[in-house]
Amino acid sequence: MDKLSELVLDYTRCEGALAAGIATTDTLAGGPPSTDLSYVLGGARSAVVFAIGLDQDLIPDYLGKVDRLAFEQNYEQANSIASGVGVKLANFMTQKGQPTVALAANDVYRDDTPRGRGDMLPPISLRYLAAVGGVGSFGLSGNIITDKNGGAIILGGVVTQAELIATDALAEEDNYCDSCGLCKVSCASGLMKPEEKINVTLGGRTFSYADRRSYLRCQYVCGGFTGLHPDGKWSTWSPGRFAIPDDDNDMMPLFLNSINAYNSRPDTPGGHYHSLMASKLYSTCANCQLICVPDKEERKRRYKLLTQNGVVVQHPDGSIEAMSSDDATQFLDKMPPDTRALYENIES
Repeated sequence: MDKLSELVLDYTRCEGALAAGIATTDTLAGGPPSTDLSYVLGGARSAVVFAIGLDQDLIPDYLGKVDRLAFEQNYEQANSIASGVGVKLANFMTQKGQPTVALAANDVYRDDTPRGRGDMLPPISLRYLAAVGGVGSFGLSGNIITDKNGGAIILGGVVTQAELIATDALAEEDNYCDSCGLCKVSCASGLMKPEEKINVTLGGRTFSYADRRSYLRCQYVCGGFTGLHPDGKWSTWSPGRFAIPDDDNDMMPLFLNSINAYNSRPDTPGGHYHSLMASKLYSTCANCQLICVPDKEERKRRYKLLTQNGVVVQHPDGSIEAMSSDDATQFLDKMPPDTRALYENIES
């Protein structure tokens, strides 16, 4: 098993992973349901998890609302690579006599939760696997962060019946997160609670990150239904301007009201298909993930790019343009009421 454990880690590196690790039923013991490896494979004993890096050069123009499409294409390719490496590794191990299943990088959800797939809970949490396997550390945002790429990674993995040798979680002093809070203030939805933290104990080790409010907030904003920050001065790449409420109890009606409007907007270049969407899904956010890098000055620069380059509006041909908040208001004022209603609530 020592030899096989090293082999599978090297396999992922040969396929382009920037980091890889191994989690086992022992190192995951005591965790939430999303750490139960047997959920996807009976008799599972371990999992291999790895990170595919996003292109750092594309992130500043994405956050600065200069170029959305180049980042989106890279993001989708990284997801495809992560899922593909998982499939290749699972096939390799199974052919070697070790039954193994691949974990999709994204867009696979449990049905056995209160809202079913609408809760968007994965069969197995790749984040928890990555934390216990030493691929990276939890940042305050709850994203896995790495010394090489910060939070700009896509995770992939496999679950296997092979009894692989666990790799160690990173030491707390190796986690560069200093709780600067830029991930929180870069989230237009207000998903993260100001002070409270979640503590998750896995295999006797406790991991912490910011507690979350309703996940509908992330679905509402990261899904692109709306994107205007409550202060009105900046936005994500979404042209939606529907209100983001303070009270979680007000989320569902606003979220449901925005769906038809979203589906009626003109198509934008790019996009991809998602199992929970009737229309294409576009990359519009991921700000909390992309802001976070080891260099604190670079974090600040990225936050300024996000918040000081205005808001986006959509033209009739579907194209997206960034402009100042005042110019955007004038732009929407000129829209016919039925068109404007695709982007914001208007007085009847």
